[in-house]
Amino acid sequence: MDDNFLRLEKYLADKKEVIDKHLDKYIQVKGPSKIWESMKYSVMAGGKRLRPVLSLTTAELLDFPIENVLPIACAIEMIHTQSLIHDDLPGMDNDNLRRGKPTNHVIFGEAMAIIAGDALFAQAFNLIIRETPKSVKPENILKAIYDLSIAAGAEGMCGGQAMDITIEKSNEEIDSAIVQYIHTHKTGAMLRTSVRSAAIMADANPEKIKALTSYAENIGLAFQIVDDVLDVVGLTEDLGKTIGKDQKSNKATYPRLYGITESMNMAENHVNRGINDLLIFGDKAEYLILLAEYILKRKS
Repeated sequence: MDDNFLRLEKYLADKKEVIDKHLDKYIQVKGPSKIWESMKYSVMAGGKRLRPVLSLTTAELLDFPIENVLPIACAIEMIHTQSLIHDDLPGMDNDNLRRGKPTNHVIFGEAMAIIAGDALFAQAFNLIIRETPKSVKPENILKAIYDLSIAAGAEGMCGGQAMDITIEKSNEEIDSAIVQYIHTHKTGAMLRTSVRSAAIMADANPEKIKALTSYAENIGLAFQIVDDVLDVVGLTEDLGKTIGKDQKSNKATYPRLYGITESMNMAENHVNRGINDLLIFGDKAEYLILLAEYILKRKS
């Protein structure tokens, strides 16, 4: 294990601790209703926290206090968790394991899982407005919220999920355009806004936002390609979710289209492009580069 990977592991652990502390604070179980318990169960179930880490790392790169982006970083994690709760439902992927624990609907029932997901989505935007420090320009907060709303909705994550379901149920032949559309929307859009929203709040100039956007788009696609591969060759105990479901469900994936080796070559190519996008930042982009390299090596 090289020194860079060890440094990244410590960096990720430190950032995850900060993020988990704030997520725990932002979702307090209130009253007799099971909804808060259901929301907190899934948000605090674990996970890599890659999306909020990207937000904090982007802020650091731009010399912007991470406290200013912690609310939107945690909001992004809430929306990501909402998507997992709904993705695991019987009407979607029908999975019983997520992050190494029983899925939300297994514990709380299908109806409560749906409501908890809806509530997390709403709570995320409430959090940004309520908790973002007043030192951040109000117009930048609005721009970041707009960017996140696009990434999470029909033009982003939800649109990608809808296409994924449509293709799965149609048994149509898939091609590269369909697979790329699904991946860049279902997964890539939220990874992109994790970087972009932090840059927007930091009042970064257009050149820097353009470079960071391209970086995020490339690593977002690489991340999902590797996820596809791990569904074929990974281990349930590493991934914390059921493996092999993509193949059984006839999902549109890169391994199905290109095979394992070519898929990993494509992921590496996107990571290299993403790293190249960061050249304008010099050594300050060290941890964004290490995060990009980590995507290729991850086992979970």
